[in-house]
Amino acid sequence: MPNARQFFSTEEKQAILDAIISAEKDTSGEIRVHIENHCGGDVLDRAAFLFKHLKMNETAQHNGILFYLAVKDRKFAVIGDAGINAVVEENFWESIRHSMTEHFKRSAFTAGLIKGIETTGKKLKAHFPYSNNDVNELSDEISFGS
Repeated sequence: MPNARQFFSTEEKQAILDAIISAEKDTSGEIRVHIENHCGGDVLDRAAFLFKHLKMNETAQHNGILFYLAVKDRKFAVIGDAGINAVVEENFWESIRHSMTEHFKRSAFTAGLIKGIETTGKKLKAHFPYSNNDVNELSDEISFGS
């Protein structure tokens, strides 16, 4: 299995980045994707650590979302900051993960990630619409760990 940086092709990485940019056009929310090889321990704990490490908890409206993948361990998590967690329905993140899992089972990793990003973007738009003075607070680039 390829390592984190080679897991997605150049074209797939661009498609994921395009999905992030497209989703963020309609919202003040911030979406990030972080990919690494291994997740030692609980996947939600690791995602929460990275959420803070990537300063996603420092957005003005606390409306950041992290899509985290540990590709060699076949683990992933989707977590949101307090602002979005306060307004989405209780099972929202579970439904996103379920949708992504259905794609991942077919090895459609790019499609699954993009579907999760698009669905999240629509929800963000409903609760955190884009405004003319909106600033992109976080990088849209995919980040990588070891």
